[in-house]
Amino acid sequence: MSSERLDRIRLHGDVPGHVAVIMDGNGRWAAERGLPRHLGHREGMKAVRETIAGAVEAGIQILTLFAFSTENWQRPRQEVSALIRLLELYARREREELVRQGVEVHVLGELDRVDDVTRRAVDSIVAETRGGTALRLNLMISYGGREELIRSARILAERVQRGELRAEDIDEEALEDTLFTRQLPAPDLLIRTSGEYRISNFMLWQLAYTELHITPVYWPDFDREHLFEAILDYQRRDRRFGRVESR
Repeated sequence: MSSERLDRIRLHGDVPGHVAVIMDGNGRWAAERGLPRHLGHREGMKAVRETIAGAVEAGIQILTLFAFSTENWQRPRQEVSALIRLLELYARREREELVRQGVEVHVLGELDRVDDVTRRAVDSIVAETRGGTALRLNLMISYGGREELIRSARILAERVQRGELRAEDIDEEALEDTLFTRQLPAPDLLIRTSGEYRISNFMLWQLAYTELHITPVYWPDFDREHLFEAILDYQRRDRRFGRVESR
């Protein structure tokens, strides 16, 4: 089906190379319908499919989804268990379609906290989608921006202690080399659903000059047309990176 928004995106030509998404609102979506929270998370899988398909159609090169934060481990045990099982279910159900679409999956975060069953499913989807050229999909699991920076500080301190690096040589490039997103460009566009105006400990270093698009739509209701609208919003921006206006 033709999309008027997608046609406008292609006419403009300036598509963000890297889009990150904070997928928020699953619990509120479920609560407004009198459903348990875990059903909101399950319904959010449809939005993931829609967003991936839309990203491929629009020509986005990298899509990063905030799937499970380090703070999520503090939620009630039943909800945490449901979220982890959902990650396992997603990995098993979606890998064939992702391969067909040419999506290469990478999973970034503190994965040592994930149980063995889920880790095997995650490793499988990463291995089976390797080589996909249409889109790189980063799933951020057990990830927190502050924790990432603490981890980076420790890695750099250890390198200095071993004599591999001098303290005065630590710069942006050295720090970025220790991040989970090493060798990736920073996001051009961050989308947050559910209308919340905060970044919730997500990619604190990487989002320094990222354009933000906040939508009131709950994540389970987010579809490719909402993605296209976010891209159109991005195309209207003048990205200055701290400099004077470019036009």
